[in-house]
Amino acid sequence: MYSPSDLRKGLKVEVDGQPWVISEFEFCKPGKGTALYRCRLKNMVSGVTMEKTYRPVDRIEVPNVEEHEMYYSYNEGEFYVFSNTETYEETRISKEFLGDKAYFLIEEALCKVLFFNGKPIDVTLPVFIEKKIVETDPGARGDTATNVLKPAKLDNGYEIQVPLFINEGDLVKIDTRTGQYSERVNKA
Repeated sequence: MYSPSDLRKGLKVEVDGQPWVISEFEFCKPGKGTALYRCRLKNMVSGVTMEKTYRPVDRIEVPNVEEHEMYYSYNEGEFYVFSNTETYEETRISKEFLGDKAYFLIEEALCKVLFFNGKPIDVTLPVFIEKKIVETDPGARGDTATNVLKPAKLDNGYEIQVPLFINEGDLVKIDTRTGQYSERVNKA
C-alpha cells in the first residue's frame, strides 16, 4: 500500500482494479484543513485520463505490474510470439492488440512487455528500426524546396512520408514511437 506522501509523477497505482500511472501531481495545503494530493491519472490499459484527490489518511493500492524484456520470435497467424529473455517462456500477443506496432516488429528484436496480473497490457519496441523502401515515386529533378515529402511503401506494406531524395531500394531508419521517417541509412 502507498500513502499519499509516496505519490509522484510516473508512479503506477491501482484504482478500482485497474492500473493507472500518475501523469501530473500537485501537493496543496489550504490555509485551513488537511493537505490534499491532486493527481491526474492515465489508465494503462485504455488510455483514459481522470483526476483524483487524495487526503493524507487515504491508502493507495499497489498494482500487480511487471515488465519483462522479451525477444520477438515469430508470427503465428493472428498472434505474435514473444520469448522471455530469462525463462524462455513464450507469450502470444494478438495483432489487434499491437495495432501499427506490428509493422515495426523485427525478428529477435528486444522489446519490453508490461504485464498486469499476468496479462500483457503494453509492448515497448526498440526506438529505431531499419526498413527497406520497396515503392516510391522518383523525386522531381530541381525540386529543392525544403521539407517536401512523398509517400513511400516499406517492405512490410506500411506507408510513410519520406524526403524527395529517397529512392526505391534505400534503407531508412524509422522512429517506432511515431511511425515516421528518421534518416536514410545507406543507398542500395
